[in-house]
Order: sequence, then structure tokens, then C-alpha cells
Amino acid sequence: MSELQALEKWAGGLLAQLSPAARRSAMRDVARELRRSQQARIAAQRNPDESAFAPRKARAAKGKKLREKKGRIKRAAMFAKLRTARFLDIESDAMGLAVGFAGRVSRVARVHQYGLKDRVAPHGVEYKYPARALLGFTDTDRDLIRDMLLRHVMKHNT
Repeated sequence: MSELQALEKWAGGLLAQLSPAARRSAMRDVARELRRSQQARIAAQRNPDESAFAPRKARAAKGKKLREKKGRIKRAAMFAKLRTARFLDIESDAMGLAVGFAGRVSRVARVHQYGLKDRVAPHGVEYKYPARALLGFTDTDRDLIRDMLLRHVMKHNT
């Protein structure tokens, strides 16, 4: 039994005790917190297993200096726009929830999630990107889901 199926089986029993409106509310709250957790983890450049993302490949300077000071490469964190709420969507209803990327950025996210080949620029060279798991459950996320669902069940059963 996969990890998600076990979680679904456990949570399904708890959520069955709630009314559809209460289930919808619980799912919405859990989805929001999961998105926050995923955003923070992506900002920290960490995979779900807490290992660091594979570093970017060094590129040759083309008219611009990558190194302004000795030993320093000026670069911003990867996926800064991708992790915003605009692109990292949540969907929830009484039956479940989903956290994922929306629109055109979903292709970029999929390439990095699974380590696929893609063009670096339009009509540019192809490059096999290293896998950087943008979405996934950490142990903290599992605890968060459990605690939030228990809180909702306790609140609505009293």
C-alpha cells in the first residue's frame, strides 16, 4: 500500500464523521497549510527528504560577468516565481484536495520534478535537468495533516 493510500484510508475514516461543509472546510485549511509548507521548502531549496536541491550547472559568461568578486557567483534562489500562490494552486472540496502547479509553469515544474530533458532556451540546446522534487510530503507535512484533521474532528464533534 502506497504512502498516499495509507494516509487516505486513515483520514477517510476521520473525515467520514464530519458533515460535507465541515469536510470542505478541513480540506481547504489543510490545502492552504500544505501550500505554505511546500513554498517554504522550495524557498529553502530542499527536496522532501530534506536533501539539498542539485546545484545549478555553471554557465559560461556571455558578455556578462558572473563573478563580480573573487569566489562569488551572483545568483538568486531557484523557482522564486514558481513557488508563489499565483502558480502553486490549491483545489479542495469535500472529497479531497490537490496542491500543484497551474498553467504554463506546470511544464517547467514537471521537468524539474522528474529530471527530464528540455530546451534551455527556445531553439537552444537540450539539457537533462537533475531531479529537484518541488512537491512532496515531508515528515513534518504528515504530522501537520494529522494534527489539522484531528483538530477539525474534535472541533466538530464536541
